Amino acid sequence: MTTKADDRPVILWFRQDLRLADNPALTHAVESGRPVVPVYILDQGARVRPMGAASLWWLDKSLRALDADLRQRGSRLILRRGDSEAELRRLIEETGAGAVFMNRLFEPDAFARDADIAHGLQAEGIDCRGWNGALMARPGSVLNGSGQPYKVFTPFLKSLLAATAPLIRTAAPGRIAPPGDLASDDLDGWELHPTRPDWSGGFDWTPGEAGAEAALSAFLVRGLKSYSVGRDLPAEPATSRLSPHLHFGEISPWRAVEAAREAADSGRAPAAEAGKFVAEIGWREFSAHLLHAFPQITDTAFRPEYDAMPWRDDPAGLEAWTRGRTGYPVVDAGMRQLCTTGWMHNRVRMIVASFLVKHLLIDWRAGEAWFHDTLVDADLASNVQNWQWVAGSGADAAPYFRIFNPITQGRKFDADGRYVRRWVPELRGVPDRWLHAPWTAPPEVLRDARVRLGPDYPRPIVDHDLARKRALDALATVVASRGAGGD
Repeated sequence: MTTKADDRPVILWFRQDLRLADNPALTHAVESGRPVVPVYILDQGARVRPMGAASLWWLDKSLRALDADLRQRGSRLILRRGDSEAELRRLIEETGAGAVFMNRLFEPDAFARDADIAHGLQAEGIDCRGWNGALMARPGSVLNGSGQPYKVFTPFLKSLLAATAPLIRTAAPGRIAPPGDLASDDLDGWELHPTRPDWSGGFDWTPGEAGAEAALSAFLVRGLKSYSVGRDLPAEPATSRLSPHLHFGEISPWRAVEAAREAADSGRAPAAEAGKFVAEIGWREFSAHLLHAFPQITDTAFRPEYDAMPWRDDPAGLEAWTRGRTGYPVVDAGMRQLCTTGWMHNRVRMIVASFLVKHLLIDWRAGEAWFHDTLVDADLASNVQNWQWVAGSGADAAPYFRIFNPITQGRKFDADGRYVRRWVPELRGVPDRWLHAPWTAPPEVLRDARVRLGPDYPRPIVDHDLARKRALDALATVVASRGAGGD
């Protein structure tokens, strides 16, 4: 029997699920047969961390794409900004909505905020429902034999893949009833795109659901076949470039996993290569599950003894790192790629993070904050987990005494120098033999390459051997703290 409440509109609250296909909340809203009010709220409340500048650039384009897709189906995206609960309540009052459907966020602050909103609205007779549209499995559903969250990646991945059913694929609805005559903010008025200056000229991306599918298709043709090797070579276009699309929910992780498996099953890629790519999606999943289970790791070390690390206050070193002026070419190439494109190759992310944390002995949280502001794929769980992995303080982390040598890393993964020469053009004329350590080149080599160390390209801001010793001495402080019973 249909009740009057069943005829009231459903507010479809978009967040990190900016797509129409494989969208559980959207599917349930349309299948309810009730009017659907799609809304995106730019949260300006105090409960969640604001997006960084590069993420806002991406959001601007992704919302435009989503609105265009909705309009093709007879609907449109309502835009509001402010405190999420206040804006939802205002929209409920304007529309007479009887339900709010959403795909859940699992980051700690957003999860707690959403729970409070749902409890408050449900107490007032508003039906609030949430689904998992962002991850392969809901956090808390993949546990070890003791019923506890996994802290080691390999058994987590095995359990995830063995016990988790793929997302039921759903096509984008053919038509969505219009939301009615509702006020909506002008996206231009949000000023998400940078001006004065516009630093996004090198952002070569196509945000939106169609862009995500195009990126996946290109990767299946070009990068998957040799992914396990190519993904470590920053000059090669071998990575999927799906990370920002996954973060904003323009594509489901299950869609990417199943596409890779289908490529292997059809003989278009080796099974081992598809498996390696699936494992990388699994690492993203591991990060999200860890953060949900251990929310304190956004601010404190997963391994508490590492909070005793004697970090250095080095503003000049931090600035040199952010500007790509450390004197180590592969580090500088990565940081310049980041500032120019809003993205950095995964192998180089590890190198630059190790340099900041271990060569400069600067707190990993400073690096995490910089990445949060400058990456288009800035994802809280992945960002925190990866920085703590490099710092040695995370779950299943690289040991702190593993200190990347930026010279040997550059020579190994950028042997012909194409990556460095693209992003550090002042070293373009330096021969391969000297490229990754130009200060060791004979004067005549630098003269022929038209490079003056200092005026044209900086000398190293820290000596590798001395920095390595300093980092190991700092580690000894942590070990001593642990041995003395410190936290």
